Amino acid sequence: MANVLVTGGAGYIGAHACKALARAGYTPVTYDNLSTGWQDAVQFGPFEQGDLTDRVRLDQVFATWKPVAVMHFAALSQVGEAMAKPGLYWRNNVEGSLTLIEAAVEAGCLNFVFSSTCATYGEQDNVVLDENSAQFPVNAYGASKRAIEDILRDFEAAYGLRHVIFRYFNVAGADPDAEVGEHHQPETHLIPVMLEALQGKRPALTIHGTDYATPDGTCIRDYVHVCDLVDAHVLGLRWLEGNKGSRVFNLGTGSGFSVREVMVASRAVTNREVPYSEGPRRAGDCTKLVSGSSRAINELGWTPQRSTLEQMIADAWRWHQTGHFEK
Repeated sequence: MANVLVTGGAGYIGAHACKALARAGYTPVTYDNLSTGWQDAVQFGPFEQGDLTDRVRLDQVFATWKPVAVMHFAALSQVGEAMAKPGLYWRNNVEGSLTLIEAAVEAGCLNFVFSSTCATYGEQDNVVLDENSAQFPVNAYGASKRAIEDILRDFEAAYGLRHVIFRYFNVAGADPDAEVGEHHQPETHLIPVMLEALQGKRPALTIHGTDYATPDGTCIRDYVHVCDLVDAHVLGLRWLEGNKGSRVFNLGTGSGFSVREVMVASRAVTNREVPYSEGPRRAGDCTKLVSGSSRAINELGWTPQRSTLEQMIADAWRWHQTGHFEK
């Protein structure tokens, strides 16, 4: 079976991608420094520990496994931290990605699937964002991802590095088999924070901002199931293998839900009331982010199967209830 190097394969999305790749007939080789990932999440292929900035280690891994492609998920991704420590994000995300890209080109591995983000679009309210929307990131996380997109284009022009860029909206849910799920330290994403509050693992969910220009005052996000998301990555890999050229795809549902609407859906799924408090806005948070994903649907043949709000919460709730790895 062909090997695919999966950076960040011990993390939330990367681990799900490894399972999807294994199911599709590839061998996912996880490369992760375990700073935010979990070794117990590496269940579907071999594991190589290392840092993206360690060129010698990367060269060793490329030489050992000779991957046909890279699927690059590894990154720091907390908005609040990015606002407070921008240098950390530029150094880790951009320098690390540049080192990885140079190592891939040197090894002759010229198919590259990149995990980008809707945060590259910044604050653009009351519009459906498509791949041609202007990019105005408002924090170092989104800005670092946009910079990596630019690096990939430059390396394609210079070395023929073919790439598919996926700009995600809010990823949620968990593997329906509960083999892997969402688990960060600290946890900042709405749905797992909400479920931890339901389980008594934290006192309450904090609603960060209730004065946004939305119907209920809380910010609105477009949620996509992690399993649908990683299915798109396998389709993106096959797109590159078919020599269809480099392409950017948004991944979302085109529907936005407010924080309060997510809480209502949670009550319907779990039959429990979410304990919550109200706090100020977080720096760097946008009012509304909603995706136009028709390109992925029409060109990749991507068909989201599990991206209803209720299904995402139900799958995540199953993961939280059955227990999961702890650091």
